[in-house]
Amino acid sequence: MRLSRYYLPTLKDTPAEAQIASHRLMLRAGMVRQSSAGIYSWLPLGLRVLKNIETIVREEQNAIGCHEVLMPTIQPADLWRKSGRYDDYGPEMLRIVDRHERDMLYGPTNEEQITEIFAETVRSYRELPQMLYHIQWKFRDEVRPRFGVMRGREFLMKDAYSFDLNSEGARLSYNKMFVSYLKTYERLGLKAIPMAADTGPIGGDMSHEFLILADTGESEIACHRDFMDLSLIGENIDFDGDLQPIVDRFTAKYAATDEMRNPETEKQLGDQLITARGIEVGHIFNFGTKYSKPMGAKVAGPDGHDVFVEMGSYGIGVSRLVGAIIEASHDDDGIIWPDAVAPFSVGILNLKSGDAACDQACTGIYDTLRTQGRDVLYDDRDARAGTKFADADLIGLPWQLIVGPRGVKNGLVELKNRKSGAREELSLESALSKISE
Repeated sequence: MRLSRYYLPTLKDTPAEAQIASHRLMLRAGMVRQSSAGIYSWLPLGLRVLKNIETIVREEQNAIGCHEVLMPTIQPADLWRKSGRYDDYGPEMLRIVDRHERDMLYGPTNEEQITEIFAETVRSYRELPQMLYHIQWKFRDEVRPRFGVMRGREFLMKDAYSFDLNSEGARLSYNKMFVSYLKTYERLGLKAIPMAADTGPIGGDMSHEFLILADTGESEIACHRDFMDLSLIGENIDFDGDLQPIVDRFTAKYAATDEMRNPETEKQLGDQLITARGIEVGHIFNFGTKYSKPMGAKVAGPDGHDVFVEMGSYGIGVSRLVGAIIEASHDDDGIIWPDAVAPFSVGILNLKSGDAACDQACTGIYDTLRTQGRDVLYDDRDARAGTKFADADLIGLPWQLIVGPRGVKNGLVELKNRKSGAREELSLESALSKISE
């Protein structure tokens, strides 16, 4: 993509309403613009990041045999009355009356909708287990939306639902999703710590939140230092096998959100304790028959008798992750994207657009990288070098190829790594090889 033809409305000054780093940087980098309180339009750069995160989430859900569906944003209120949650959910639910005087709502979650679909289509235990997910916009009428996409009213979420014959099967599904979430966050370049959590309005008897550490996190968390070294990278995970040992490994040590912390345990940990701010990026629940019983989701069991299915739900805030990643990875100059979610993997900075030799060299590099399948942003604008450097760092281009007249004359380019800040002069061949490592 040539920057001279790209829609990228960056800002030099920080908007007054932006209170945290991710909100400031998303506005300054031209990723989003506010439509109304807590509701944002996603501009081209921001949408690229959002889609990259969505792709990783989708791939990891598909990998565990979770099947994608797409449910509506608007749901009939009668579904929620059937489950008993319509009156209990509170003012965060946006209630609507259509032209036929039917009560509707803008869905904050989809337990009722998916349970109805299951109840109408699955009849036998032989069709179990089932796991279904979708990636869809949600709405919760927050009383004080703030912090940009971190606490907005409209947000993109991946929510998945499992259906099993009994509690043993439900535990297997829960473990699958637990491990899938760990893999998802690692692919996103995040260190996510699972913590036992309150089930809240979703209900159930087992729940974990996944939190990442960031200075501007919404809650204070405490965990054992060993969590910093836990990883699944390089492990060959059999999702059809016994995942309990992995779950046990990631839950054996102490980890607690502010409302569930234990001062006595923390005192005993001493230097092994880490306290920090945390941002929730996912939440999983096992709630048994909470929804299947009132909504009639049952199957014929092996003995021919009807059995209400055991269920779970599993959420990842896709749009929230954009802000969370920025909160965890930025500096004074701008965003530092993990490679997997960066809007462009490489930036080419032409320091003298209009100079025949520089233009020719940059165009050649641009064509080569595009042929290799790389997402490239070529800054071919007639702008000062300082402006180009500042914008490249602001939007977080992981690799920056800097091309100027002196370097072209000597057969060299300057390569900058955004994360480390390291810069070195190399031959073009060496620079391209290093980018591909």
